[in-house]
Amino acid sequence: MKDAYHFTDGGLRNVWLENGFAWNSTAYGKAVAIEDIDGLVLTICKQLTRKRGKLTGAEFRYLRQHLGLSQKSLAKSFGNSEQSVAIWEKTSKVPLWADKHLRLLWTAAHDASTSVRKLVERLNTVERLIHQKIVLQETRRGWRVQENEEART
Repeated sequence: MKDAYHFTDGGLRNVWLENGFAWNSTAYGKAVAIEDIDGLVLTICKQLTRKRGKLTGAEFRYLRQHLGLSQKSLAKSFGNSEQSVAIWEKTSKVPLWADKHLRLLWTAAHDASTSVRKLVERLNTVERLIHQKIVLQETRRGWRVQENEEART
C-alpha cells in the first residue's frame, strides 16, 4: 500500500485508495483526481453501514451528509436537538441507538436488495471497533473493499 492515497473527504481518517485516482499538477501544486467519485462515495457509505464497531463522529457525519440531511433535520427525526448531533459528530460519542438508526436510514434509502433480517443482524453486531482501516480498490465493476485481515477487524 506504498502508493495509496489517503482519502480524507468529510474528515474520514481510515480510508485509503490503492488505485482509481491520478495525481495532476496545477498552478497551485499537486492535486488528486478521483476517477469515479460517485461510485467511491457510495462504496464508502455502504462499507460504513456494514462496519463492525461504532461509527466515529466523522463517519456518522459522512453518512448523514450523503443522505442529504442537515444536523437539524436528523436531530428532529431522532427527537433530539441540533446541538446534540453536532456534539456527537465533534466528540465521536455517538449514542449506539443513533449509530444504528443512521445505518438503517442510509441502507433503507440506498440498498433495496438488503433484507430487514440482514439489517437487524448487522445492527446487532455493532461493537466498539472504532479505528478500522477501510482499503478500497477500483475495479471494472466499480469500487470494492479490499479483503484482508486489517479491513475485517
